[in-house]
This record gives sequence, structure tokens and C-alpha cells, in this order.
Amino acid sequence: MLSSLHKDHLNIARLLTLLKHKLAAIRNEQPVSYFLLRDVVDYLREVSDKFHHPKEDMIYDYYLKYRVVEGEVANRLHEEHARLLVAGTELKEMVEMILMDAVIPLEQFTAKLEQFIEQQEAHMNYEEGVIFPHLRDSLTEDDWRQLEQLWQNRAINDPLFGAEVSQHFQALAKQLSLPPSS
Repeated sequence: MLSSLHKDHLNIARLLTLLKHKLAAIRNEQPVSYFLLRDVVDYLREVSDKFHHPKEDMIYDYYLKYRVVEGEVANRLHEEHARLLVAGTELKEMVEMILMDAVIPLEQFTAKLEQFIEQQEAHMNYEEGVIFPHLRDSLTEDDWRQLEQLWQNRAINDPLFGAEVSQHFQALAKQLSLPPSS
């Protein structure tokens, strides 16, 4: 399960790199596709917020139930997931407004986009550097089997990085140079 979450993080990192390039282009007053930006945010909301983070939460809740964890560490993961959900919603709304030709100050949009990228990266670094090693060291094979059973019915086919790219994410897949769906 951790290898699956790590793979998700690598895919998210690719999307964040794309967002960084788009942010630099915007700051250099180069044209960018706000539809593509919307697709990245849509993907993160669709996959990260609805499946990836709940999977992490389930594993971490299990860990907290059977292991002693002190202080703020116990709640930090849930709090970060909640903040990322809000940040994604706010960024999505801002992109949608731009796509509807609303006037959004450039500095306001770039600040929101930069903050979103930084939050995502800091969160993944925390999980990879702190949470995942604790889980790896603490949970047994039996624990992992139990968690697999708990998650089994909620697995999804990744609509961008999975075996088949959904129609919604075709342009994004092309931008990332992913193989086309058959």
C-alpha cells in the first residue's frame, strides 16, 4: 500500500512540476492554457482528495488506533488534507472565473497557485519523510493485510496515470507525454 501511495506522490510531483512551469510562464507574461491548469486541479481533486488522501487517512487512523502517538502529530495529517482540499477548491474557483473571462489580478492568481504548489510539496515531503517511515517501521504484515482488506472495495483506476486515460484528461496526458489510450 505504501508503494502505491509513493507512486501517487511521484505522479502528483509531475503535475506540480507542470504547474511550476505554467506559473513561470504566467509570471513571464507568456500565454498558458487555463483549461490545462483546470485539468490538473480537477485531477488532484478527483484522485488525491477523494481516493489518495482517504487511503492515507485510513492507514494512519489504523496506525493511531494501535500505536501510541503523541501530541499534534496525531492530527496533523488530517488537518493538512483538509487544508489541501480547501486550497484546491479555491484554486479551482479562481481558474473557473478566469475561464469565464472574469478579471482576476495576476498577482492574486500567481500567489494562490504558488501557495497551492508549496502546500502540496510540503505535505508530500512530510508524508514521505516522517509518516511513511513510521508506518513502515511500525505496521506488521498482518496490519498491512488487514488494511488491504479494508481498502479493497474503494480502489479506482487512475484516470490519468492508469491503464487508460479518461477523455477528460487527454490534453493533460498529452502535455505530460503519457501514452495515448487505445
